Amino acid sequence: MRMIVRAALVSVAALVLPGVASAVVKAGQPFPTNLYTVSDATQATGVRVSLPKPDCGTRPSDCADVDVLNGLDGFNIQPRISVPFNGPIDLATVSSSTIFLVSSGGHVVGINQIVWEPAANTLHLESDEQLAQATTYLLVVTRGVHGGDRAPLDATRFRHDLNFGHTKDPEAKAYRKALLDALPLAAAGGANPSDIAAASLFTTQSITAISRKIRGQLGTVDPTFLLGTSGERTVFPLSSVSSITWRRQISTAPTFSTGGLFLPLLGGVGTVAFGSYASPDYETAAKIIPPVGTATGTPAPQGTNSVQFSLFLPAGARPAGGWPVAIFGHGFTDWKNGAPPVVAGTLGRNGIATLAINVVGHGGGVLGTYTVDRIGLPPVTLPLGGRGIDQDGNGSIDSTEGVNAARPYTLVGNRDGLRQTTIDLMQAVKMLKGGVDVDGDTVDDLSTSRIYYAGQSFGGIYGTQLHGLEPDIRAAVQNVPGGPIIEIARLSPSFRALVGLSLLSRTPSLYNAVPNAGFSNFHENIPLRGLPPVIATSDETAIQQLLDRTEWAQQAGNPAAYAPYIDTPVIFQFARGDQTVPNPTTSAILRACGCADRSTLYRHDLAFAANPALPKNPHTFLTNVANPAAAPYALAAQQQIATFFASDGMTTADPDGLAPIFEMPTSMVPEDLAFIP
Repeated sequence: MRMIVRAALVSVAALVLPGVASAVVKAGQPFPTNLYTVSDATQATGVRVSLPKPDCGTRPSDCADVDVLNGLDGFNIQPRISVPFNGPIDLATVSSSTIFLVSSGGHVVGINQIVWEPAANTLHLESDEQLAQATTYLLVVTRGVHGGDRAPLDATRFRHDLNFGHTKDPEAKAYRKALLDALPLAAAGGANPSDIAAASLFTTQSITAISRKIRGQLGTVDPTFLLGTSGERTVFPLSSVSSITWRRQISTAPTFSTGGLFLPLLGGVGTVAFGSYASPDYETAAKIIPPVGTATGTPAPQGTNSVQFSLFLPAGARPAGGWPVAIFGHGFTDWKNGAPPVVAGTLGRNGIATLAINVVGHGGGVLGTYTVDRIGLPPVTLPLGGRGIDQDGNGSIDSTEGVNAARPYTLVGNRDGLRQTTIDLMQAVKMLKGGVDVDGDTVDDLSTSRIYYAGQSFGGIYGTQLHGLEPDIRAAVQNVPGGPIIEIARLSPSFRALVGLSLLSRTPSLYNAVPNAGFSNFHENIPLRGLPPVIATSDETAIQQLLDRTEWAQQAGNPAAYAPYIDTPVIFQFARGDQTVPNPTTSAILRACGCADRSTLYRHDLAFAANPALPKNPHTFLTNVANPAAAPYALAAQQQIATFFASDGMTTADPDGLAPIFEMPTSMVPEDLAFIP
């Protein structure tokens, strides 16, 4: 109640509400602001979010979202900023010189993606760059913004306004003092005190704190390769294998789908092995990692995962010190039997082993099995290692079921599924560091130091998180990653309907169009970066707010949030006009880490123009070896990865040399979609 009253008093003092006559346009209290926090010494930021709740009887979805956000220790690191006014403004005067942010260290950040909501006389915009975690920022609105009459905004009275009615509210007084103390920072953006029309002070959330605590809790584990149903060792020279087939559980009945590894792809592989290791599970049954204080809290495992892995060892004699090993992360809806075997042959031919696990919620149910048929020997049956569950109780086990949080934590999405997968991979690194004897001869077959990572799509998303957290990853290649997840879903024709369904399922619904069969025709009206301001309706800005809250809640699973912490060699491979992970979401990662000079751009626009037999969507260019037109590009991109790892991250080869299809490094950090229609 105190928080609601405090905010209301500030609003009354600082803002003449729309509809009330005023000679001069005034700016009100911007959001975000630390007025919507409470002090919390258990947090690395010293604060915890404390948003007021709406009427939970009529807006239960919003109430559930606020509960999630109020467990965070700060605001979005890519915030949607809202500034109310008491009348129209001149949008031509809104720019990074008239509205900007300044960090506590004096770094100035501009604005982008400007939206004007005339029904509420409110300006919405985003910071021009991703903000630093656990950092306090001053948001400055200057009188360089003009009203609709082209006159400068009214001179601010926020010093007096913040003092009004707050003499008995210590947190409001502390906020006022902190804001006043921070005002000299505005000079870094070229504003004097008399230039300021409105200001706020807010602290961004911490991103890495909990995952770093968890990494510190992990210890060395020993794998087992005795997975056969009769206790057999599940390590097979490829020359002794006639087929490897599977039965994947797809329902609780149970029913199964069937398939098998395409063994000709494994040229260069000498041994296929299946093992497992124990990894602590920090997720609850609802598929969330419970929040704890980011400063003093201790994350607690909720159980233990038995994580099964596939391992492909190169042909030939094991080198001294064991085979270098690349962990390969598969994509969303894929599994360890999909993309990893497609690249394992190329890596094997370059003397690199490949290890792969299933992402949380992927690989079908736990009843799935492999059968390895051997030449002249009995077949061996072993568990398939599926991690999918029937989360919604409808009897089926979908390809990603279990990676997302359940109600009422839907705002969390797959944030914690990504974090748990990253935890499982950090545990795999610990396993490799401890030494792995695959064939049981008491000699380690894998290197304990030359550990690399490559991932495709979703694998590049959690792979970037892994690379930002795990110093024992010596080098990594992230193929077609992007972030945040909600922006991928919003912009992608492949996933946009999922956003529409989530809007439709809310109470009250936010879906603002007549649903079609794909549920993707809602309109949110958010401009891409660098485009002129747009005018939005209130139903559009309601969707914009939900998208911002989703991004805010899921930042701990956003690869762009971890990209600044990568400090070992990396390549980001991406494709022009990617329709699954659109280019602006990959560019967000490249901007966050300053990695454009460490990227390789597959110019699918040029390749398709030369050969329309290529698919219009280039998202799977790394693994599309089945298409004769696409296979040369796939193998070239795979070889770039293999060369990079074989050189211990020292050599970044252009996949096609002097040809124009691969740009390396690229000068293009695209903010447009460039889909091939």
